[in-house]
Amino acid sequence: MPTIYLSPSTQEYNPYIIGGDEEYYMNLIADAMIPYLDASGIDWVRNTPAMTAATSIAASNAGNYDAHVALHSNASPENLSGQLQGTDVYYFPASTRGRRLAEITADNLRAIYPNPALVTARETTRLGEVSRTRAPAILIEFAYHDNLEDALWIADNINPIARNVVLSLTQYFGIPFVEPTVA
Repeated sequence: MPTIYLSPSTQEYNPYIIGGDEEYYMNLIADAMIPYLDASGIDWVRNTPAMTAATSIAASNAGNYDAHVALHSNASPENLSGQLQGTDVYYFPASTRGRRLAEITADNLRAIYPNPALVTARETTRLGEVSRTRAPAILIEFAYHDNLEDALWIADNINPIARNVVLSLTQYFGIPFVEPTVA
């Protein structure tokens, strides 16, 4: 059974244009992922809102995980505030497994993001959660929280986003995706 380290953003200082913040919405997505992870047989360990990126990386590296999945939303530079849209799935360039997971995730997110052409898998060496983790890692910037359409898309699609990311993980691990049973 594969095990992931699930790392929703701890950045409560990144406000959404619609109210709330990055930490709040990314934890909603992580919460919604849990039933899909459990049903599909993927074990998980999760950071907490009290942690930081650095402590999340340290906790991930202290374990033996098959993937590190960081959940984030993006913000435009000040001069472009509210103008940018899209989804970026980041991976470390030297990680072939991280790249594969990023490409699977981006491919699947294209099916639910309103403008599939704006969904990309991108390499980076600047983000610690992909460059400093031992496990193959992705950092998903689901959409721009300073853009009204993108922020609303996240808020209105918590469960479809969560389901989509877990579907990607099952494809990456080569295991069946299982819908959770409703109690």
